[in-house]
Amino acid sequence: MFGGVIIFLFLALLFSALRVLREYERGVVFMLGRFHKVKGPGLIIIIPILQQMVRVDLRTIVMDVPTQDVISRDNVSVQVNAVIYFRVLDPERAIIQVENYLEATSQLSQTTLRSVLGQHELDDMLAERERLNADIQEILDKQTAAWGIKVANVEIKHVDLNESMVRAIAKQAEAERERRAKVIHAMGEAEAAEKLAEAAQVLSHEQQAIQLRYLQTLTEIAGDKSSTIVFPIPVDILEKFTRSSA
Repeated sequence: MFGGVIIFLFLALLFSALRVLREYERGVVFMLGRFHKVKGPGLIIIIPILQQMVRVDLRTIVMDVPTQDVISRDNVSVQVNAVIYFRVLDPERAIIQVENYLEATSQLSQTTLRSVLGQHELDDMLAERERLNADIQEILDKQTAAWGIKVANVEIKHVDLNESMVRAIAKQAEAERERRAKVIHAMGEAEAAEKLAEAAQVLSHEQQAIQLRYLQTLTEIAGDKSSTIVFPIPVDILEKFTRSSA
């Protein structure tokens, strides 16, 4: 009876001492409260009572940053959320240097997102997301390096505006389109006026050119469906015929 109890306790201790870590897992082992070593993957042995182990996942973690209220540099209130991709490179520091590296990374991401976007205007948030993503990623990566964490990428997902701001931006875009249309129209008028001035200067020096232009106009009008055409004949042309008959 007593021998059976001993065997049972031995087997229980043996099974409790065995741990299996997957390929993407590491075990941070402590010996009497002090860091001992990082083990894994595969089958490892933990001495009961004397040693404790904390599992660490080395895969890339995708973390949603909750929606943050941000006031841009031009005093526009927007709501922004993002997603962060990071992974643990040093399991020892991830467990020892910070209490909960997941919670710490999440909180740091929220404050960094508000801080970085608050330094830019609304137009930058809407048009230059890649640059803002890179800035946030660089800041996070520097601060989480002490925890053994590598921030691989940051993506701003949505920049939400209130309804009044959406209407204001729509009016601004419409005004900008009208301004561009007027500028293009004015440039066309200026170019046309310049060409007309050049043509008038050429016609003023070439009398025959004026007569050819007159005849061309008659040809164009003759192609019209009108039955009767009244067109004044310049005196210069009549003088040409008068001189030839004389």
